[in-house]
Amino acid sequence: MSISSSENNNPEDNSLNDKDLPLRDDIRLLGRMLGDTLRENEGDGAFDLVEKIRQTAIRFHREQDPEARHELDVILNELSNKATVTVVRAFSYFSQLCNIAEDVHHNRRRRAHLCAGSSPQAGSVTLALERVLANGKDSAALASFFAKAIVSPVLTAHPTEVQRRSILDCQLTIERLLKDRARTQLTPNELRHNKENLRAMIQILWQTRMLRSVRLSVHDEIENGLAFYSYSFLTEVPYIYAKIENLLEHRMGQDAPNVASFLRIGSWIGGDRDGNPFVTHQVMLHAAERQSALALEFYIDEVEKIGHTMSLAERMVNVTDELEELAASSPDIPACRIDEPYRRAFVAMNARLTATSKRLGHTTTPGQIEPSEPYADSAEFIHDLDVITASLKQHKSNWLARGPLRNLRRAADVFGFHLAPLDMRQHSKVHEQVVVELFELGTHRNDYLDLSEDDRIEWLLTEISSPRPLLSPYLEYSDSTQAELRILQMAAEIQSRFGHAAMPNYIISMTTNVINVLEVALLLKEVGLLQAGENPFLGMNIIPLFETITDLRDCGVIMDQLFALPYYRKLLMSRKNVQEVMLGYSDSNKDGGFITSNWEIYKAEIELTKVFAKHNIELRLFHGRGGTVGRGGGPSYQAILAQPPGSVNGQIRVTEQGEVIGSKYAEPEIGRRNLETLVAATIEATLLGHDPLGDNDDRYHQVMEKLADHSFSAYRNLVFETPGFKQFFQESTPIREIAGLHIGSRPASRKQSDDIEDLRAIPWVFSWGLNRAMIPGWYGFGLAIEAFIQENQSDVGLELLQEMYRTWPFMQTLLSNMDMVLAKSDMGIASRYAELVTDEVLREQIFGRIREEWERCQKWLFAITGNTELLQDNPTLARSLRNRSPYIDPLNHLQVELLRRYRSGEDSDEVKRAIHLTINGVTSGLRNSG
Repeated sequence: MSISSSENNNPEDNSLNDKDLPLRDDIRLLGRMLGDTLRENEGDGAFDLVEKIRQTAIRFHREQDPEARHELDVILNELSNKATVTVVRAFSYFSQLCNIAEDVHHNRRRRAHLCAGSSPQAGSVTLALERVLANGKDSAALASFFAKAIVSPVLTAHPTEVQRRSILDCQLTIERLLKDRARTQLTPNELRHNKENLRAMIQILWQTRMLRSVRLSVHDEIENGLAFYSYSFLTEVPYIYAKIENLLEHRMGQDAPNVASFLRIGSWIGGDRDGNPFVTHQVMLHAAERQSALALEFYIDEVEKIGHTMSLAERMVNVTDELEELAASSPDIPACRIDEPYRRAFVAMNARLTATSKRLGHTTTPGQIEPSEPYADSAEFIHDLDVITASLKQHKSNWLARGPLRNLRRAADVFGFHLAPLDMRQHSKVHEQVVVELFELGTHRNDYLDLSEDDRIEWLLTEISSPRPLLSPYLEYSDSTQAELRILQMAAEIQSRFGHAAMPNYIISMTTNVINVLEVALLLKEVGLLQAGENPFLGMNIIPLFETITDLRDCGVIMDQLFALPYYRKLLMSRKNVQEVMLGYSDSNKDGGFITSNWEIYKAEIELTKVFAKHNIELRLFHGRGGTVGRGGGPSYQAILAQPPGSVNGQIRVTEQGEVIGSKYAEPEIGRRNLETLVAATIEATLLGHDPLGDNDDRYHQVMEKLADHSFSAYRNLVFETPGFKQFFQESTPIREIAGLHIGSRPASRKQSDDIEDLRAIPWVFSWGLNRAMIPGWYGFGLAIEAFIQENQSDVGLELLQEMYRTWPFMQTLLSNMDMVLAKSDMGIASRYAELVTDEVLREQIFGRIREEWERCQKWLFAITGNTELLQDNPTLARSLRNRSPYIDPLNHLQVELLRRYRSGEDSDEVKRAIHLTINGVTSGLRNSG
């Protein structure tokens, strides 16, 4: 594929400086190799066709040229289904290769920055700690922070991750080969081998099926999630801790605080059953078993590798008595190792780890080591590692006590024998149905739902505080109730087998009142996860999830009512007086639009902070952010620093969803940088937190309240009050076709309905991302600003908004995220999707409103920020989009043509496959479309 012509035809490329030359060289190299592969496998005609489509799409993108649009229509209409598949695959793979080149370039520039001795960049742990130390924070303040801090990205399985594992592994190999070219001076022979390997991997890509042949099962999603521990988490998380410790030791010497393990990776995969009937008790157990097995496999491999290096002889070093005792417990002491105590100690640990793996039910490979006593828990394993470390330090082998040994010790502390805390989640209505049945069979009454709220609370508290079980083995429960109870009983078994840290959290979707929380507490009591009595013990964190605009507005009142219950306060004391609350970005956005959703979440955090302070309870916020801005996505560093003062407080959990998991954590160096960003932002928000508004607090909040009201009205009017909007949405986006793509185990809707209200937020946002309108990330902003300006004197109103943008991180982050979405959107392409709407009057009416608001949003964005073009403050992303657009845009044009064919009755497997390929390609190219 001819990348050079793309560069020459783009006048903006002249603005790129020499620092980006390696990026362009890499893109050209990969493009040339893909083009050669295309010629070799499909012929010159296919290559020429792809080039013609690419050039025509570029003309249409730049100039919205009607002639280019007509040419595209003619070319695409004449394509056979087979040729269409070839073209789609070509553009999809080039888009992916372009992303790889971008990632390598980001790492290359970052390394060059560090090697040049430049100041640390924003978002790095180094800069965050330097700022904290410069601010006068001492060892006690840092130790206190690390002791209570929790920073936890939580992986979720959602149907926007379309990448196959085989494709991802191949891309990672290409990325490694590109990095080898960038980092090392290769000899001519090495360079030839490198190019041959690159060509081979691109050839494998071309000849590999891009799509899954069957829908993913939850077991598949579990394995996909576990891959990221092998890719980056198991190695890069300890690296970050070592970096923090090294910096503090360098700056503070003996006064450096202990760095407790606060950065932990969480997971929903296999525990989230909200709307997913395929997550059963067996599936949840499988998730816990696979997680644990991966952790033990990693420890066994690391112990074996480190042990091989520990050839220290007794005549050369004096070991501690504890080390000698550990070495003596080795079941395998060959004569050649008799004087090497450290190797014998590692053999002893290997034997115990293998026995532990077997005890936990994992399949183990038979080895030559004799059986040994298994570890009771990971703390015993850590103790043995500490024995080795202490002995090494005692005879001045401090450097051996660092490096791999230190990293393994940290990994064992972070990941334990369970690898990751697995969260449970279920909808509040499901809990209610189970409790209704328990109430009816246990009390012989059928009026639970008719009771007043106070009466229900009283009954629930009575049952929760009573040791007497409500469940009876002599009663027959419905299949649905039995299924829920089996899940909860399995949670208790998982905790017993793998430790409490293996399953510590229970999330309640669609929490609307105190009763929702107490119903879960009752169910936990029935399976032994809550021990009743005067001094009760709660075995899991019960986490209410507030998702809709109404629930976000009510969450402060609900938590205040909950904390006013003395018995619930007793339960919280057994959880260290910490209450976690989850805030949902996705449903609130679908419910009320981008501006209103963000503002209501911000207000909810302020109100929760006040309520928790009133009751002297520690707040931990869990942000249910998606990949896109429409679902709360966007740069994590800015998002955390833009939270209300006091709301972070050292503890934050955030979901990582969709294809962003792969783009953020598949490659180790990029994964480490993204994890560092979360840590750095949490450190700064907690230890350097201040109120940036001062006396402007109320004034700015009043303005945002007005903007949110106007935006809410505009968004609701379009989506829920415009006749025919549902038809427009279903026909102008691939929402119907998405259901057929094998990209997730979860159904697209919560129930059998095609109403927008019942559609999950993920496919809602996903669909608008694919047709490039992307309205969840901006619609309503322009109308809101215009209404506000009209209500105030135009100059005064605009000056106030400009002042808010200059001084308020919330406003800066809001507009920065919208700026990114507007740059990725494309009204020219969206107009082609709109042509799929069969009712011409409806099409013109609704798309006309969308286009007008898109233009209005840009106008007021520029007026407030002072910028004159999109992404003016983010040249890196602007460059990335320039590089990717020539290969993403044709996929959209091809998708429109394919949807037209499919909907006209041409439903051959080839057409359906091609549609799914375009969905895959656009998603991979945009990177955060879902």
